[in-house]
Amino acid sequence: MFTKIKNRWIAEFGYRQILVIAIPLILSTGSWSIQQFIDRMFLSWHSEEALAAAMPAGILNFSIICLFIGTVSYAGTFVSQYVGAKEDHRVGTVLWHSLYLSLLGAAALLLVVPFSDSIFRVIGHNEQIQLMESTYFRILCFGGLGPILSAAFAGFFTGRGHNWPVMWVNVFTTTVNLILDYLLIFGVGIFPEMGIAGAALATVIAGFSSIILYTILIFRPKYEVRFRVYSGRSFDLTFLRRFIKYGLPSGGHFFLEIMGFTGFILILGRIGQLELAATNIAININSLAFMPMFGLGIALSMSVGQNIGAGKPDLAAYAANSAVQLGMLYMIPCTLLYLGVPMLFIAPFSAAPETARVSVILLRFVAFYALFDTMSILYSSAIKGAGDTQFVMRVTTLLSIFVMIVPTYIAVDIFHSDLFMPWTFCALFIVGMGLTFWRRFAGGKWKNMSVIEPEVIIPSQHPANPEA
Repeated sequence: MFTKIKNRWIAEFGYRQILVIAIPLILSTGSWSIQQFIDRMFLSWHSEEALAAAMPAGILNFSIICLFIGTVSYAGTFVSQYVGAKEDHRVGTVLWHSLYLSLLGAAALLLVVPFSDSIFRVIGHNEQIQLMESTYFRILCFGGLGPILSAAFAGFFTGRGHNWPVMWVNVFTTTVNLILDYLLIFGVGIFPEMGIAGAALATVIAGFSSIILYTILIFRPKYEVRFRVYSGRSFDLTFLRRFIKYGLPSGGHFFLEIMGFTGFILILGRIGQLELAATNIAININSLAFMPMFGLGIALSMSVGQNIGAGKPDLAAYAANSAVQLGMLYMIPCTLLYLGVPMLFIAPFSAAPETARVSVILLRFVAFYALFDTMSILYSSAIKGAGDTQFVMRVTTLLSIFVMIVPTYIAVDIFHSDLFMPWTFCALFIVGMGLTFWRRFAGGKWKNMSVIEPEVIIPSQHPANPEA
């Protein structure tokens, strides 16, 4: 056992190399989850109504944005495969077309703004929460360009395995967000007390600060020589179609998964404010564990992409197995903590006793599905890195609708169930996702895929199959 661990530690795309690639991204996504956690904590200090409103409005906004984030962030996979295939001069084209799509996504978000009041009126939460939800959602939509374009620009670095700049940009923007959160939510000094509107405004300002930093880092003369970051701006309809062909299903997967949870949360809000607040607390605590897995998943997707571009699918599979094993090593202690000391995570929210009691029960559901969530994130990242995005989107669509959303609606609106039956459907959805993506990965069809032009693919070198 020790020898196997040692060999995988030092092997190419073993534990050590995956960690070197992943740690900056884990810290990046971890900083985002900490930001969300503290943001919700501040809102809970301001009022329970603000906490109850922030999650539905925030996740609805994010579910729309993530369609575009998931699409443009596929730039990282294109970059990884071009770099693996020694076609560095194509990277500038990827960068600019992801920028064009980002602008389109930001414009689409602005079209939703006039309907914000109507959207939350239909959802049917109480009037005070509706007003807060609409305000929070509307401000976040105005600032949609920040997170979308940042995701596109991040792909320039992650696709090449240069992930530290991404981490430092995220740490900076998280710091800006948290400072402004406190100042604008509670009103400190010259800053007015804005409550939930202040939280949204802080997020928007931080998002635009990340665009400024990425622009300074990317558009430098040294990158023009190798990657054509200036001269690659010419519009290429053929490439744009290829980008959309692979990127849109990736964004669709992201969108449908988040939208599924959005629908889940919005339906639960019809049960009552306590149930909605407890669900918000449990999901925010859950994000502390699964957001770092997204960072590991990005690193895995780029590692798979580089090896597919270089004609080394077996090494891509080895990288995937290394990442999954590391993910499990992280998630198992998180699961035990959720079960053993749940109040350690719930206490910062200053929840009422009954809300805290329900949150403890919900954390048991989180502990049940956490390992399957890890499988879902990492195995889907692996096959998306090769280009198997359509399968991921189809599976997410079917399971989200027929395992989580429809059963939850029937349970709540027809049978008037309590909170725990819908959470059972949520757990089954995540278990189904994890098992399905594991089976797809094990089937190996993804090994014969690629997202870049056939003529630039380096012929397979048929390496020895590493120990999986």
